[in-house]
Amino acid sequence: MVANNMMPSEPVHPGTLLKEEIEYRGISQKQLAQQMGVSYSVLNEILNGKRTVSIEYALYLEAVLGIDAQLWIQMQADYNLQVAKSDRKIKRHLLEIRKIAAAF
Repeated sequence: MVANNMMPSEPVHPGTLLKEEIEYRGISQKQLAQQMGVSYSVLNEILNGKRTVSIEYALYLEAVLGIDAQLWIQMQADYNLQVAKSDRKIKRHLLEIRKIAAAF
């Protein structure tokens, strides 16, 4: 397998990286929530991987932190894809689909 195609064993939610970024910058969660114009609880859920980084929140983060919204959106999409690919029910369903498709 090529190194660029390898996936981490555990998906990393973009909120984890966001938490590290604001800690590095010395910004508190409360300050960031105020600057973004969102409630502290919403931001805390994002930081703890309990809520997705929506396009709306990605744009807010771009405005506050200067990190391109596309990066946050892509990280969330990558996370979602990795979680879905590791889901047993989805894996079984994909296997069945591939069996059917191979018959054609």
